[in-house]
Amino acid sequence: MPSLLCTSIREKIEEQIDMTVHLISLLPGDRLAWQPGIPNTLSAETLLGHLLECLAGFCAVLYAIEPKRLSHLSDLRALPVNHECDSAEATARLAIYRAHIVQAFELLDDARLGERVPTIFTPHGETLLTLLLGNLEHLINHKHQLFTYLKWLGVPVATSDLYRLRGYN
Repeated sequence: MPSLLCTSIREKIEEQIDMTVHLISLLPGDRLAWQPGIPNTLSAETLLGHLLECLAGFCAVLYAIEPKRLSHLSDLRALPVNHECDSAEATARLAIYRAHIVQAFELLDDARLGERVPTIFTPHGETLLTLLLGNLEHLINHKHQLFTYLKWLGVPVATSDLYRLRGYN
């Protein structure tokens, strides 16, 4: 049964997915190929594909901590990421990743957050908590990138489109 910290982390991940899906819904369909006039930046449609990689990262970490009980997560590796995709594909795929993330968290308790998970970057491993927070940071950074793109495209977005404001009316 998930415990307080695992539940809090999962809820924050889900909140960020919700906010990302909301921002994706604001992206004009005729502007998917748009790219900022800054060298080495992603087009809007490639950014959507990269957001898929952000969520795939959570699934990879969760698979690494529970490979036997979450063996189906390895099937997600076959799905494309970092590709040009439209809002419908991005939204549908984010929902798939979200469902797998929620399911995986059901197998965790707070004590597991301290377990070390080997990665390609750190073969000796990082704690599960560190990896989850790193993936959350990755998602939040690219969610903000999408928010910035929307502003540059003239879409009326505000702080409430970026954050879940608690206790404010």
